[in-house]
Amino acid sequence: MQENNPAAIIEHVFAKDAFSQWLGIELLDIKEGYSKIKMTVRNEMMNGLNVVHGGIAFSLADSAFAFACNSRNNLSLALETSVSFLKPVFAGDVLIAEAKEIRNGKNTGVYLVEVTNQHENLVALFKGTCYRTGKPLL
Repeated sequence: MQENNPAAIIEHVFAKDAFSQWLGIELLDIKEGYSKIKMTVRNEMMNGLNVVHGGIAFSLADSAFAFACNSRNNLSLALETSVSFLKPVFAGDVLIAEAKEIRNGKNTGVYLVEVTNQHENLVALFKGTCYRTGKPLL
């Protein structure tokens, strides 16, 4: 049954997620409370200092967070997020965001997302809290 299949749920969400598609995100692994995605940084994602715009790394982590939050077919929306940028990111870098559930509550969930580059260097750390609406996605 699709309603209990985390990968099918997130593939359904991703198919309508134009922004994540524009980022070039690929879904690598989806489980309940977990997601792993990747993207390659493009030239138009760079800022005037010749490093990736912070919003790009944040958006990748935010997508991983959203996919992990919604993997149980319970429409979940961000309540609070924060990010720490640890190393610069450049055009051509391949970033992987891995979201892990820290807490799965009835009405809220807490997630930690690690963003690494192709050298397995931690480049950003993201924490997010979501609100669970109780409405199904499928």
